[in-house]
Amino acid sequence: MKKRTVAALAAGLFLFGACGSPKANDSSGGEDAKTIKIGGNFELSGAVAAYGEAENEGVKLAVEEINKDGGIDGKKIEYVSKDNKSDNNEAASVAANLTTKDEVVAIVGPATSGATKATLPNLSKAKVPAITPSGTDDAITVQKGKVQDYIYRACFQDSSQGVILAKYAEDNLKADKAVILGDNSSDYANGLKKAFKETYKGTIVAEENFTAGDKDFQAMLTKIKDKDFNVIYIPGYYTEAGLIIKQAREMGIEQPIIGADGFGDEKLIETAGASNVKNVYYTGHFSTKAPATDKVEPFVKAFEKKYSKQPSSFNALAYDSVYMIKQAIEDEGKATPEAIKKGLANLKDFEGVTGKISMDKDHNPVKPLVVLGLTDGKETSAETVNQ
Repeated sequence: MKKRTVAALAAGLFLFGACGSPKANDSSGGEDAKTIKIGGNFELSGAVAAYGEAENEGVKLAVEEINKDGGIDGKKIEYVSKDNKSDNNEAASVAANLTTKDEVVAIVGPATSGATKATLPNLSKAKVPAITPSGTDDAITVQKGKVQDYIYRACFQDSSQGVILAKYAEDNLKADKAVILGDNSSDYANGLKKAFKETYKGTIVAEENFTAGDKDFQAMLTKIKDKDFNVIYIPGYYTEAGLIIKQAREMGIEQPIIGADGFGDEKLIETAGASNVKNVYYTGHFSTKAPATDKVEPFVKAFEKKYSKQPSSFNALAYDSVYMIKQAIEDEGKATPEAIKKGLANLKDFEGVTGKISMDKDHNPVKPLVVLGLTDGKETSAETVNQ
């Protein structure tokens, strides 16, 4: 998932030149190191803190488990977490600090795509790999036809979600007339919209746009209320989607509503009101109702014991990200940035809680998706869909 890039490229290029190369990254993960230092670059405050906080929880649980089990090849993980404040410029700065000052050998995060893209120059300069648990923009891992060497992801990408949602609308909801209500200020939403429109075989009856931060959607909803359609597609985040769902249902618009992983936070239900969140479907990375592997049950138990709540997709994706780094280190036999980079690129049949994962040539995981259904604010269905 992603937020808008606000001068991220400029900030990233500045830090690219300013940060210099790490003095001795191998010293934190080389043969003589006592610990394996991994960084966390997360949105722990600011507009999308719900995502970053959830992913930080997942990382901490994984690190705790691994260390309790003896670490990686006998070395404990030292986790260094920093707050990028839901700001793309700050995310670039955090990447520079983690790689050059803290000398981590790998990073988990950021959660959003704009922030992740802002870190790429500094990751490349430092030659330190990172995994974004939930940055879904296609352009994170491949830019202008070139694979970005030091970034990987644990989640599927936007084009996959848009394609799956178009097919789900047609095949599962039997919807042949769609309305699209999209955030035109977001690369995330625009990517999702593009993939949906290119795949959907039905008729797009109307397309309306809004901007992140909008609160009142009455005029937009009034325009579509009396049109002939049987599904609403909202490519966007829970912040605006929750308000649209609330206002649509209060206006008597009862058609199914579909969206992507930006719906995947409990604040969607809080904003919309549980009784309004019915006939709502979205693509997710994880569900306890459709366990992808045998790892799910022990993960859920461990998470509930530590945090006294059910895990979300964001918890699960970040948890998997740490274990992916662990697998890369074990496969290569050393905990240096270059070894981890190579191990992630060659990851095959890794069994995570979000599915069995193999990394493709573009650094994207090949694994199943889940379409989740909500009724009265509760998850009532989960259908696994293969890409």
